Amino acid sequence: IYDIDELIRKLPLEERLYRLRCVEAWAMAVPWTGFPLKALIEAVEPLSSAKYVKMLSFFDPEQAPGQWDNPGWPWPYGEGLTMAEAANELTLLATGVYGRPLPKQHGAPLRLVVPWKYGYKSIKSIVRIEFVEEEPPTFWDTLQPGVYDFWANVDPAVPHPAWSQAT
Repeated sequence: IYDIDELIRKLPLEERLYRLRCVEAWAMAVPWTGFPLKALIEAVEPLSSAKYVKMLSFFDPEQAPGQWDNPGWPWPYGEGLTMAEAANELTLLATGVYGRPLPKQHGAPLRLVVPWKYGYKSIKSIVRIEFVEEEPPTFWDTLQPGVYDFWANVDPAVPHPAWSQAT
């Protein structure tokens, strides 16, 4: 177990401009500050048996009343990547946005940014990262299997079940 704040202070920060794409067919370019997830993996040296990275967000209905409003939902919000995706040089753990520290509404203290995936994979407010052998359940795939799948790769040639991503 590592203190995430301590690790963040030790890792080199970079600035990157990535397009964030939503399954609801909108996109925007966002300037992020952060460090490659690959750098975290190298720093913590997970076991070779780890095949996936499991990430969990905070769960505090006092601060996030929507969590109380939806008690049947699989809180805390969870997401996952394969180790290959996590180690990709483009995968970023963001600590800032628009040249400033990441505010709570954008996912402080730590947010995942994976530019080739839909935005729901960019889990906000990460408080726990685990390296696991089995594919972790993810929030939206648990709620709506087949609509918001584990992979969530942006591919304009593959339409979302509800609408086209071609434009």
